[in-house]
Amino acid sequence: MNMSKGELWERGDAVRRRLIGEAAVGRMAKGVYDDPIMETFGDYAREAVFGMLWSREGLDLKTRALICVVSDTAIHAWPELAIHLRMARRMGWTEVELSEALLHMSGYVGLPAVREALIVAKTVFAEMRGEPDGGLGA
Repeated sequence: MNMSKGELWERGDAVRRRLIGEAAVGRMAKGVYDDPIMETFGDYAREAVFGMLWSREGLDLKTRALICVVSDTAIHAWPELAIHLRMARRMGWTEVELSEALLHMSGYVGLPAVREALIVAKTVFAEMRGEPDGGLGA
């Protein structure tokens, strides 16, 4: 079903592109959202998550990204953690700050979860360092 894109979708798409970056959005479009089921999910996420939730006043995008990194680690959502670590780096958190935040969590969510999160972080940070703009550009 191909519906017209509304204001929430447009706002959400802009926020998502700012958070993830054009290159990553393009890769996801070709590898994740390239079928009707996932396209529908992506449309919903743009509206409900990025258009409404991430666009709310009260917290900046940098803080929201760190909250996602912490929650992904706590619930063992490794693919989502990779996305949110990229967002957190693009919003200004350094590799050292994010690694320290993850390490701090070991006393609260346990070493196995933090170990896995740091492995994900190591991979994401290396990928971003390998991109022409360090993964931090528009």
